[in-house]
Amino acid sequence: MASKIASLLLLLSATASAQRCAIQFDGRVPKGSTPDTFDTPASKYNPDNVFGAGLSWSQIIQFPTVPPTIFDKNISVPIEVTISDASIFNNQTGFRRAELLPASNNGSDPSTIGVKTLHFSLRRDPARELNYTHEYQLVFLESADFSTNQFVLKTGTIIGREGEDGERLILQSNVKAVTDLHVVPFTENVWHNYALTLDFNNNSTQVFYSQDNATLVPATDALPNDVSGRGQYHFGLLKKPTGEGLTDITKEGFQEAGITEGILYGGVLLEDSEDGCISLCGA
Repeated sequence: MASKIASLLLLLSATASAQRCAIQFDGRVPKGSTPDTFDTPASKYNPDNVFGAGLSWSQIIQFPTVPPTIFDKNISVPIEVTISDASIFNNQTGFRRAELLPASNNGSDPSTIGVKTLHFSLRRDPARELNYTHEYQLVFLESADFSTNQFVLKTGTIIGREGEDGERLILQSNVKAVTDLHVVPFTENVWHNYALTLDFNNNSTQVFYSQDNATLVPATDALPNDVSGRGQYHFGLLKKPTGEGLTDITKEGFQEAGITEGILYGGVLLEDSEDGCISLCGA
């Protein structure tokens, strides 16, 4: 695999650098936005989903004081998605959820056909730390029929894998035949940058990764992964319960009270990579 990645690095250095590829959706939050923006049609994201009953995005979104991500630079700003005891969506009492859905991504739009590269960066908040004894989904693609996730970025203690280090970022394949595609420590005080090239024609996923302002580099080859089924991209926190013998984790299990947890996001955009174009740095 190392020789394939080295060859790909040479190719990419000649064909892609700053963000110049065609954009399918741009989820970067413009400077001057406020939490109230997310409650309106002016938002880059669906103003009505996914969050707890009786809440609104203006009660959930924070604007942290941190350096910009590699793809935000001078045009947009990072945000923070938070969860609390009230983050119970659709009577799923076993979960705590708050997830942004790009407004143009309705489940049957062009964002899940051809070849696309999904960019995003995320970062821990020391003031709103997660409880790493739980499993969290941070970014995922949910199929249009809600039967699977074609990829999932997780952190925390994955259910069934108790005893492993919970403070890692684990990118997994389609949950119907799950494997770990890429794993790194979820280190503090840095941006973790991802670009996922999703080939919907050939059912594969390739991972690019870097930290802070470093140029993205290939972390894997194009790996077999069933990304069929269309669907919607989610960016936020889906916190799963703990407990033994659970038969329906959406309704059962333990969630401690009094939580205020959050993850920072930035540089969210989806590129069209049908022609091989993949941006590796933001400027």
